[in-house]
Amino acid sequence: MNRIAITLIITVLTCSGIAQTTKKMIIYPDTKKDHTIDAYFGTEVSDPYRWLENDVAEDTKNWVSEQNKVTEAYLAHIPYRGKIRTRLEQLWNYEKYSAPFKEGKYIYYFKNDGLQNQSVLYRQQQGAEPEVFLDPNRFSADGTTSLAGIEFTRDGSLAAYQISEGGSDWRKIIVIRASDKSELRDVLTDVKFSGIAWNGNEGFYYSSYDKPKAGSQLSGLTQYHKLFYHKLGTEQREDVLVFGGEDTPRRYIGASITEDGRFLVITAANSTTGNELYIQDLSKPGSKIECVVDNMDNEHDVLDNVGDKLYIFTNFNAPNNRIVTVDAASAGIRNWKDLIKESENVLSANTGGGKIFANYLKDATSLVQQFDMSGKLEKTISLPGVGTASGFGTKKEENELYYTFTSYVYPPTIFRYNISKGNSELYKKSGVQFDPALFESKQVFFKSKDGTKVPMIITHKKGLEMNGKNPTILYGYGGFNISLTPAFSTANIVFLEQGGVFVVANLRGGGEYGEKWHLAGTKLQKQNVFDDFIAAAETLIKDKYTSRDYLAISGGSNGGLLVGAAMTQRPDLFKVALPAVGVLDMLRYHKFTAGAGWAYDYGTAEDSKEMFEYLANYSPYHALKEGVSYPATMITTADHDDRVVPAHSFKFAARLQEYHKGNNPVLIRIDTKAGHGAGKSTAQIIAEQTDKFSFLFYNMGIDYKE
Repeated sequence: MNRIAITLIITVLTCSGIAQTTKKMIIYPDTKKDHTIDAYFGTEVSDPYRWLENDVAEDTKNWVSEQNKVTEAYLAHIPYRGKIRTRLEQLWNYEKYSAPFKEGKYIYYFKNDGLQNQSVLYRQQQGAEPEVFLDPNRFSADGTTSLAGIEFTRDGSLAAYQISEGGSDWRKIIVIRASDKSELRDVLTDVKFSGIAWNGNEGFYYSSYDKPKAGSQLSGLTQYHKLFYHKLGTEQREDVLVFGGEDTPRRYIGASITEDGRFLVITAANSTTGNELYIQDLSKPGSKIECVVDNMDNEHDVLDNVGDKLYIFTNFNAPNNRIVTVDAASAGIRNWKDLIKESENVLSANTGGGKIFANYLKDATSLVQQFDMSGKLEKTISLPGVGTASGFGTKKEENELYYTFTSYVYPPTIFRYNISKGNSELYKKSGVQFDPALFESKQVFFKSKDGTKVPMIITHKKGLEMNGKNPTILYGYGGFNISLTPAFSTANIVFLEQGGVFVVANLRGGGEYGEKWHLAGTKLQKQNVFDDFIAAAETLIKDKYTSRDYLAISGGSNGGLLVGAAMTQRPDLFKVALPAVGVLDMLRYHKFTAGAGWAYDYGTAEDSKEMFEYLANYSPYHALKEGVSYPATMITTADHDDRVVPAHSFKFAARLQEYHKGNNPVLIRIDTKAGHGAGKSTAQIIAEQTDKFSFLFYNMGIDYKE
């Protein structure tokens, strides 16, 4: 048993305003240890907290309950926790809108009145009053069941929507008539990592796995994806297997149908990077599924078609992506012709109004250009500033679309764009209580350990004093070709108001500079990501933005791994660590849910002796050392996280509590009825952000000022 206690120093203000310090002992729960040992290439590795991987066992549930009691008791003693919650509720309490989209004769949009747990889907006809179409707040009493996607038929008469219960990746699909919102008998269960691709009004394609056996639904391995076709009016057990299964086992399978309904497009992959590409001509009864790309070395998808001509988005021979065209009858790579060539900036693309919208990443910010379908550049779209623009897509017959622009100091603002004229007009301004004129956000570049130039964006109040005493959050991700672009956060206002500095580093492993940047942070080069992050921290300290006593690091999922690796490699550098839903056991991550699909980025401990030793060296759970003083740490996870199972966080917390010395607290906050993050209720989000900022300010010795 490892019952460990540390001293919690509590500072309160007396009635006279004089600070008075008291002490309270934190006693961590007993965490039993077993004698589990694994052997990798002749090396034995102890895993004494293996039992915490069984998330449905009574002793695990009891451990979770006891840990949450300790965490809640600690947070309850922070004198300004209630004030932070009140301020967050004030800030959150404004109407929030999504960009509208057109389906049939209606314009649809999401709206949240302010503190509603889930945003409501409204619709409106020209000249008529808006009406509620779908209210996810009615899905469950506590707001923890969310709308996880909706797709309409081409004519807008039917819709199929997915719901997530408690944040799980397992979904339910429900079909309704748009005219009267009545439910059809078609309700599909046990659907995971799936889109919905309507084939006319007759039925739709969707993807899922065989659900793990009872007792392991949230953590069991989900190995092989299957693409099904569901015909309306039939039972789910009658659905036809279209692709996958024993004949073509693949871990991830997706499907879409071109806007004209002619081609079924199938992408198939075994990892999160690279995919095969298949098409089927649905206009020809009995036509076979044809292979376009027969390997997973690169990424490809069909962006659009005009008759027989396919427009394919790809990074084959183009790490920054390009668009090619090809005749569907002979669609192999050898016949591809460049339409929009690769450039120095990373390309993403969408279509609408008979145009192609190329959204380039220029040093992690948006540059949007409009091309005609022959690949001719028509215009560069004028944006409100330097930030992130999203939503450039609509149906072919439309002449206008809606897009959203945001940055770290520019609240999300919706614009209406006239495609033929090429001009934008303000459609909906954010109502958040925030004055951008009081803050600044700038991009700087720093050198990593190996000399690589890496960007980060620093946001703070204007007139910041560079005295090394500013509370600072350094945030990063660095993986899976994902780009961190400027985005406004309502929660961060609380931090910025207190003189905080919010920093986002665009680390290798991400997609900010294309596939080369991504690959530079994968497998045996993963340490580059951590080196980039550590160099960012050292730069902030060197330039007097902050110092070790005022620096926090934060990240979620792969970013949780980042925080775990940084705090174990450089515990001296950070005051506070906030690893969220992190991948923290790098020797076993691939044995749960869809974790095996992450091997392209990480490699696995079974690949080779070299790969095992590399992973074991930086794996946060294994890199912890006895007797080291680690930063004040609050690990966050959730009981329904079936993406990165909570066992990662459980085991890391248990070992960190065992090994850590000193008075810095080591807490784990385990949310209930929540998953990896998507679909959380507003109440859950505010509660988590309250605790995060309370913990951060308190451990930096900063008194929150109203």
